[in-house]
Amino acid sequence: MVRRMKPTETVRMALETLRSNRLRSLLTMVGIVIGNASVITLVGVGRGAQGLAEEQLSNLGANVLFVVPGNNDTRRRGVAFPKTLVLEDATAIAEQVPSVKRVAPQITSSQVVQAGARSATSSISGVTADFVPVRSFEIASGRFVNNQDEQAARAVVALGPDLRTKLFPTGDAIGQQVRIGSQAFEVIGVMAPKGAVFGSNQDENAYIPLSTMVNRLTGRDPTYGISLSFISVEAKNDNSTGAAKFQITNLLRQRHRILRDDDFAVRSQKDALTIVGTITGGLTLMLASIGGISLLVGGIGIMNIMLVSVSERTEEIGLRKALGARSSDVLQQFLVESLVLSSLGGVIGTAVGLGAVGLVAAVTPLPASIGTAMVLITVGLSGSIGLFFGVVPARRAARLDPIVALRSL
Repeated sequence: MVRRMKPTETVRMALETLRSNRLRSLLTMVGIVIGNASVITLVGVGRGAQGLAEEQLSNLGANVLFVVPGNNDTRRRGVAFPKTLVLEDATAIAEQVPSVKRVAPQITSSQVVQAGARSATSSISGVTADFVPVRSFEIASGRFVNNQDEQAARAVVALGPDLRTKLFPTGDAIGQQVRIGSQAFEVIGVMAPKGAVFGSNQDENAYIPLSTMVNRLTGRDPTYGISLSFISVEAKNDNSTGAAKFQITNLLRQRHRILRDDDFAVRSQKDALTIVGTITGGLTLMLASIGGISLLVGGIGIMNIMLVSVSERTEEIGLRKALGARSSDVLQQFLVESLVLSSLGGVIGTAVGLGAVGLVAAVTPLPASIGTAMVLITVGLSGSIGLFFGVVPARRAARLDPIVALRSL
């Protein structure tokens, strides 16, 4: 009666065979290691990019809508935006749109800011007192622009923290004088760190009263009056954002007497998050696919090496079958060898990938991360690939005729 080999004995023989060919086993695992490391790293980087984009968008403020001049088509084509958004539009939105809580009109201009011998080019924003609550900014020291500053068109400025560091590296900036363009301003406050949005560092900006911006820096447009760069609008709550967008669009269409294409666009934070999520999700999927191809190549490498191993061990297989080994025993041994190679390569590749993700998170702004489920899926996938690509060599070994195999002895 032919004795059936125990599973432990099959595993032991498979491990002994792999140990006797250490260099070949190591080189065979390299493909799986690279594939697993690629999947883990690329997915982690993709998730980091998505997280960074969402974090930057959250800095724009909660329940915020942005009304910008020019429609979506002109902005995509890079056409110069018409100056059709004016201060009266912001006033009308605040007074006539019931779902709106606050409105913060804004004019931006790039200017050189000087403090003694130090200078820096900064984005100067002319704003109102509602800018801080609408955009969820905070004051680190001093105060922000208030309604009295706006009404009197005072020459006062609140500095971003990075701009303050450039101009006043030591000492208190409050009460100091700076020059914006050719105009002198008094520093009344320093903003708390806010971070960057799409590559624009908000901590390097400076904020002055909107009326002061018009009177001293930008002036009035002879055709349109006080032209705005954009209007930030805070809806009353999260559920009223859609209603506010609809009402603002209808109001501005009436005010601008629009019959066909809009000369403005209303965008919400949710719209931006949806677009960014779609883009980064597609990017993550593409990166994972690239890593999956590497893993597939590693599986093909295992199959090739195992086929070579079957050819080299023809006599051994024939002798074992002549001594009573079943075809299933031979099949199991080669499958176990493939599984061990792929699983061990998967574990090592996962460790390398996790290290790479941690390194990216440590040395770059990307909050790269990888979930436990993804790690388990990747390790399981590498083992499955080993089994799948090990079937052909194992079946070939199991079907060998012992008489034919022993003829070469």
